[in-house]
Amino acid sequence: MSGGEVAGILVAVFWAILVSFLAVALARLAQTLRATTKLVADVTDQAVPLLADASAAVRSAQTQIDRVDAIASDVQEVTSNASALSTTVASTFGGPLVKVAAFGYGVRRALGGRREDVPAREPRRTVIVGRTVSRREKRGARGKRD
Repeated sequence: MSGGEVAGILVAVFWAILVSFLAVALARLAQTLRATTKLVADVTDQAVPLLADASAAVRSAQTQIDRVDAIASDVQEVTSNASALSTTVASTFGGPLVKVAAFGYGVRRALGGRREDVPAREPRRTVIVGRTVSRREKRGARGKRD
């Protein structure tokens, strides 16, 4: 055998080994592609029902939000009506009630001063640095200063 024939045999063996490695790599790649295709199909089969459920949940949430919005607007209307009612009641009855209360206080005070069977109250006293001073004395002292 000549050197050219040996070189040809070596090249043929290397090509055979290379083709074998490529065949194994392609077989494994085909397996990976089959598994990936199956995985994508399974994910698609599971994702479609999940998306339908999510869509139904979003629709339900929108319905609930619409209800809450309607309730909030009703509460706002009731609040404004209650505010208007309280303002009306205060303006209608507030002034006359204050006048009646003041009149009642004046009558009670006037009648309380005319009773002879009720003893007179002692005047209030104020403590100033360990000494008790009646209000009359304070008023008298204040009048002298001015």
